Amino acid sequence: MSKLAHYASYPGLSRGRLYDEPAPQHRTDYQRDRDRVIHSTAFRRLEYKTQVFVNHEGDLFRTRLTHSVEVAQIGRTIARALNLDEDLTEAICLAHDLGHTPFGHAGQEALNQRMAEFGGFEHNLQSLRVVDLLEEKYADFPGLNLTFETREGILKHCSVKKARELGELGQRFINKTHTTLEGQIANVADEIAYNNHDVDDGLRYGFITLAELRRTELFGRQYDKVKKRYNALPEKRLIPEVIRRMINVMVVDLINNSQHMLKQYNVDSLDDVRHASGPIIRQSAAMQANILELKQYLRVKLYHHYRVRRMTRKAYRVITELFDAFADDPLLLPPDYSEKLHAQESDTEKMRVVADYIAGMTDRYAITEYTRLFVPGELS
Repeated sequence: MSKLAHYASYPGLSRGRLYDEPAPQHRTDYQRDRDRVIHSTAFRRLEYKTQVFVNHEGDLFRTRLTHSVEVAQIGRTIARALNLDEDLTEAICLAHDLGHTPFGHAGQEALNQRMAEFGGFEHNLQSLRVVDLLEEKYADFPGLNLTFETREGILKHCSVKKARELGELGQRFINKTHTTLEGQIANVADEIAYNNHDVDDGLRYGFITLAELRRTELFGRQYDKVKKRYNALPEKRLIPEVIRRMINVMVVDLINNSQHMLKQYNVDSLDDVRHASGPIIRQSAAMQANILELKQYLRVKLYHHYRVRRMTRKAYRVITELFDAFADDPLLLPPDYSEKLHAQESDTEKMRVVADYIAGMTDRYAITEYTRLFVPGELS
């Protein structure tokens, strides 16, 4: 790898960890962060957590785990092209979904609704809570004790009210400054990955059609190029080729435009990055318009598809009824969570324990818990 740019995040200049530790041997602090995320329990659980589709509906749907790995791959490519720290980028990408509920956005909406009077529920904040507190793997501290820069990158969004509770980590939301370029990359790489892979999954299972999708500029242009060059290519191979090219044009556009923004803002240091008038890692205006068109298509044709809405409705019901049951009778919780809940003083803290338990579930475990509690004949 070439020498890092002046405005990159240098591991030797990190703002440090919540708990002091000896420096790692034979790896940087950001490499240590990445490795801790990979070895975490929450990361393994992502294998059975979904985004749009429920895990048991199909074997080849992308999960939060495969999505996180794909985001990390895209992120590393961008970071290397811009001479930024790949390890920090990868650590943020791999950790960004650790706080997601089962059943994707439907699960988050249900949990947020039930937690409304107790501070709400937001998966970015929950991801931070996972790495700061909920993981229990180390003798000297709770959580994973990640560096400030990785934790900052995980927290993509935050209200000013919540930011005031986070101290230094939340200060950028109050001051309206920006995260590191590596953190900005993780944010955009996430969008590139889920847009393209929702197209792939939607086509694979017949939720959307090629005929309609070809009307979007981003997909249609790459589709026409592939058909012109490989006219006899079967659809099974044609679609992955089109999606591969879509990802490539989005990544290339992002790199080129970000290089332009670095020059436009005259960026020479990380401090310049933080105080720029806008995010530096961004697509060109033309590409942003094409992406918006694709997202609008997916929202109408995929996310509102009747089969997806049926899955969403079932998921919402499972999460809502589980929460209500545990909130009404905490002794229904497993002993370790029941003990945690009873150790809390306020209702807000007690309900946060319930939310932690449910958010940590995989899709299939949530369904199993629901069956145990509500289906007659299932008494175990």
